[in-house]
Amino acid sequence: MELKQLGNSSLYVPPIVFGGNVFGWTADKKTSFYLLDALVERGLNFIDSANVYSYWAEGNEGGESEAILGEWMKERKNRDKVIVATKVGSPMGKGSPDLSNAYINEQIDLSLQRLQTDYIDLYFSHKYDDSTPQLETLKTFNSLINSGKVRELGASNFPLAVLREALQISEDENLPRYEVIQPEYNLLERSHFEGEYQRFCIENNLGVISYFTLASGFLTGKYTDTADASGKERERFIKKYFNDEGTAVLKALKTLSDKYNCSQAGVSIAWTMAQPGISAPIVSATKESQLKAFDEALKLNFDAEDLQILEKVSREKNTVGR
Repeated sequence: MELKQLGNSSLYVPPIVFGGNVFGWTADKKTSFYLLDALVERGLNFIDSANVYSYWAEGNEGGESEAILGEWMKERKNRDKVIVATKVGSPMGKGSPDLSNAYINEQIDLSLQRLQTDYIDLYFSHKYDDSTPQLETLKTFNSLINSGKVRELGASNFPLAVLREALQISEDENLPRYEVIQPEYNLLERSHFEGEYQRFCIENNLGVISYFTLASGFLTGKYTDTADASGKERERFIKKYFNDEGTAVLKALKTLSDKYNCSQAGVSIAWTMAQPGISAPIVSATKESQLKAFDEALKLNFDAEDLQILEKVSREKNTVGR
């Protein structure tokens, strides 16, 4: 499997990232271990987590995803073979984003304890904190890199103006910069990344690992109407897609999945992988059988006509900033 360098970082990663938000939420510990074993067997050793995953599940407080990943790495004795990304800054179910020196230093140690490791490969600012100067945040991250607790930095959900400012501060102050960006991006949510933001990432050689690649499962085609999603864990994320556009995208995905004899999920992942500026999309699964879509995506090579089919059905809504 060909590995890609993330931006100018020291990290070389596989073309798909696994979304660890499911650990301790829709995948219990046993299932999570099973999935992680299957991923590593495929060479997909890049796992994305966050300190807040998954506080929203009943009985959870946050940190469950990191804890399960940490237990698995300890039991398998394979920390050096896994690329771990986690995040700080998103409120743990209450409050507002916090990227202050005090909060980051508190949370990095808690994350390391849960992960049962002494370093994190890729540490993200999860959400922009407009109450903390970016210089303070970047100086804090610099100290974490110097102490060996963090290897590389990333920014998730940062407005473009904020990201520009951050990179300029890093250059002016001789501080490490955000090398990896994490935007929401899929066939139904393109405007968050495409256009000026996309061009900026390409021009500045920033790695991009996009999330919600399958639109919380909607693009798999398993939800045909609101009744299918009713009462499901992801209902609140996907109910907005039950409209004419969502139906048109699913129809196009079905056409291509029939053409290539693969799943709609595989087509959706492959489309994202094929987009300019994308280093590796983040994709989740809760069953090993769902990993078949990962295998399919890695083998798919679209022609211009295929891409045009998907472009046409998803273009109308997603034109902001393009």
